[in-house]
Amino acid sequence: MKFSIEKATLSKAVAQAQSVVERRNTIPILANVLIEAEGDGVRFRATDLDVEVVDRAPARVDQKGATTVAALMLNEIVRKLGDGALVTLSTQGAPGRLTIDAGRSTFQLSTLPVEDFPQMASPDYTTTFEAPAPLLRRLFDKSKFAISTEETRYYLNGVYFHVAQGSDGPMLRAVATDGHRLARIDAALPEGAAGMPGVIVPRKTVAELRKLLDSDEAVIKVSVSDTKIRFETPDITLTSKVIDGTFPDYTRVIPQANARRLEVDAKEFAQAVDRVATVSSERSRAVKMNLDEDRLILSVNAPDQGTAEEELAVAYGDDRLEIGFNAKYLLEIAHQVDRENAVFLFNSSGDPTVMREGDDQSALYVVMPMRV
Repeated sequence: MKFSIEKATLSKAVAQAQSVVERRNTIPILANVLIEAEGDGVRFRATDLDVEVVDRAPARVDQKGATTVAALMLNEIVRKLGDGALVTLSTQGAPGRLTIDAGRSTFQLSTLPVEDFPQMASPDYTTTFEAPAPLLRRLFDKSKFAISTEETRYYLNGVYFHVAQGSDGPMLRAVATDGHRLARIDAALPEGAAGMPGVIVPRKTVAELRKLLDSDEAVIKVSVSDTKIRFETPDITLTSKVIDGTFPDYTRVIPQANARRLEVDAKEFAQAVDRVATVSSERSRAVKMNLDEDRLILSVNAPDQGTAEEELAVAYGDDRLEIGFNAKYLLEIAHQVDRENAVFLFNSSGDPTVMREGDDQSALYVVMPMRV
């Protein structure tokens, strides 16, 4: 195998592939990236047996072939090469070695047999559709903050990606919750997605997927089966197992009768919460909200640190209410708001609170209160 490739192109492809590789591996081949050169391009393939990424890059291939080499080491070498360098990778030298030449720099890395590299079996995908990158980006970006990190409830360690009935008919929906807060985001249903099985996309896959969604012009091909999901662009294919579990009936925890309505400037609210939370103890991070006629007072009382209070002008015309929340949860939800105003819907100080982005019905958040 021998090919030449521009440093910038190589760096992007290798960085994408190596991010899937786990830093601690008991199986040596899983620390490697599979490099396959043929035609007018090269494929870089990496996997941790749950997620697989394949990155395709243009190159001048002098001799087709394949090898596997340590992904993290290759990424570090390429990253440190001079900008604009033309990099040549070859296995024509010493057996079991990959030679990397760039200008006056030469590296030789140990390789492992291509036959040992695991291939992720492709199931028969029951549903395939195309969706614009901004649509998928919004669904996953706005929901991922609520993914649970609690390993015992493994079925909450991802985003539930499914088709659901919305106010305007069937919608593509992403839901995540950790039991303390919940995010439910809807988007228009792409053509061909109606029969998609509901799947739980793991946290790691959601993070890797984000790298495919940066371009507003990109169209992503999505393939779904009961056990796997695949996202594909002309340059990158990301395949992942889905979490084998049943996502709970989240509709039961979304309050329907919260009548007390607060409307507040989302940016001002987030900044005020951040300021008063500065003095709260790290353990509880509790912020109290005192609501009265068109007035909101945010306060924190941390006996070992001090107190803080800030008043905001808001739109509120219901009964007086005092309610407490974890500051971190409030901030994470407030930062999802793309519109000018955030709308909170309360019932009582002990009941879950709903938050919407202005009059947008496609994004809904639920947060549990805490005693303060």
